[in-house]
Amino acid sequence: MKNNPLPRLDTEACIREQILPHCRLNPGEVWVDAKSGHRVGCIDATDANAVTSMMQGTQASLAIHDPPYNLVAFDVRNTDEYINWCRRWLANTLSALACDSSLYIWLGADQQNSFQPLPEFMILMREFPFKSRSFITMRNQRGYGTQKNWMAIRQELLYYTRGNAYFDIQAEYTDIPKVLRGYYKEIGDKRQENLERSKSEFIRAGNVWVDIQQVFYRMEENVSGCYAQKPLKCIERIIEASAPQGSCVLDLFAHSGTTLLACERLGRTCFTADIDPVFCEIAIRRLEHFRDTGHLGWQNAHAFEKELPNLSASIAENIPLPFPEIEEETIQGSLF
Repeated sequence: MKNNPLPRLDTEACIREQILPHCRLNPGEVWVDAKSGHRVGCIDATDANAVTSMMQGTQASLAIHDPPYNLVAFDVRNTDEYINWCRRWLANTLSALACDSSLYIWLGADQQNSFQPLPEFMILMREFPFKSRSFITMRNQRGYGTQKNWMAIRQELLYYTRGNAYFDIQAEYTDIPKVLRGYYKEIGDKRQENLERSKSEFIRAGNVWVDIQQVFYRMEENVSGCYAQKPLKCIERIIEASAPQGSCVLDLFAHSGTTLLACERLGRTCFTADIDPVFCEIAIRRLEHFRDTGHLGWQNAHAFEKELPNLSASIAENIPLPFPEIEEETIQGSLF
């Protein structure tokens, strides 16, 4: 079994050069799905005109964003630059959202550097007409830490609403088992714990998510080459709770295409974007791969194995591959 057949595609320039000829979008272009109306834009999230063009007058009921966290894994700006960058894509998000809508933002906190950029981002959000609703923590199964500090095993998710936002979360939306013992109270002359009083076999999700498996290479939904892939289950939980059936969901940082795939599975339309043609192509291919096979990702394979079957071997041997000829194919979608 191959372990991670592709390295991080955001940092490996030589690998990207081999993949780029197989990407159907150039900067500024938008792919429109002929079947369900999804859109994938190769655009900058801070470009107001590009976001407006992709939306084409549609207003989303939900936005889910997973921007780079400004930690060592990515190009690091100083905090002021990072917040100014966030201010621009937040303004574009606001313009694309309906008056009654929800906004979820994954954002990290560097515990070695004053927890930036999380507190600065929270203050920034006060400039926008969103109401803070919850601070969700998702637990990672594997930690990244030190012998001289607590192991970091959490990811932060901020939840905001605008107007009278849709929200519908019930116990049946989850498969969280009743295993955690909780508070008790006196019922008659008997002290009962919450596990005894509830009739459901499951519990509704709170704002600490401990039941979701972190994505790794042995999982079917793994998308090799994507560094910060979010589990499909957590995105589907957000969509089911905060986007009515048939509504539009916005994601300006597509990366592995998880929001696009979740919307396809749940009957919502997704408008998603990425500034990088490689990740736009991965998102589109993941949708097409799901429709063709029912698979959620590529596990130990990768999205470009048909065109570049020897790519993994060349990475292992550090041997560059020549650009192969690209055959014309019928694409289920269009560009505008």
